[in-house]
Amino acid sequence: MLTSYRKNYFFINTSITIACWAVVMLLLFPSCTEKKRPLAAAILQRDSLPIMRTLGVSTLISDSGITRYRITTKEWIIFDRKNPPYWSFEKGLLLEKFDSTYHVDASIKADTAYYFSEKKLWELKGHVLIKNMKGDKFNTEQLFWDQNLQKVYSDKFIRIQKTDRIITGHGFESNQQMTVYTIHKTAGSIPIVDKKVAPPDTIKH
Repeated sequence: MLTSYRKNYFFINTSITIACWAVVMLLLFPSCTEKKRPLAAAILQRDSLPIMRTLGVSTLISDSGITRYRITTKEWIIFDRKNPPYWSFEKGLLLEKFDSTYHVDASIKADTAYYFSEKKLWELKGHVLIKNMKGDKFNTEQLFWDQNLQKVYSDKFIRIQKTDRIITGHGFESNQQMTVYTIHKTAGSIPIVDKKVAPPDTIKH
């Protein structure tokens, strides 16, 4: 879902990164009379430096020319030389999906997120909250989304709030749409009772 955006950002931010590093090298490079400092070797360690760091991201992503998603995050960092390479969203991530009338019909929110680009694997951590197109809400502390296998899974405690009941358990597997799923070690199912309370002025004594 992020492929088209990543390509555009890769080329734009590569140029920006190269320009910025050129300025840094010019400012830090020692003169002929100065003693060489060990900083140059540290700067050349590209495997520990990100190729892109963007702050305050809020962007729309289209699919076949139609706006489908919106990504919002305070910080987006791409480490292309790490083993394995990954994208980092350590200050939170919100991904929203739009329906045909541009209303949000599904969303994913997490305190921290990582995307391992070679494996096409997402890891969501912290307070993970997912809302599917049916309105079901999923809460857990860690969740993996394997795009190659088209599967979402977790071995942590999970709470699912449906329209009529709440289900809890340890361990979870689902399709990508979070509509067909299996809960392992189910802890319980609590019916949701919709009690309508009459306003105080209509209560009979």
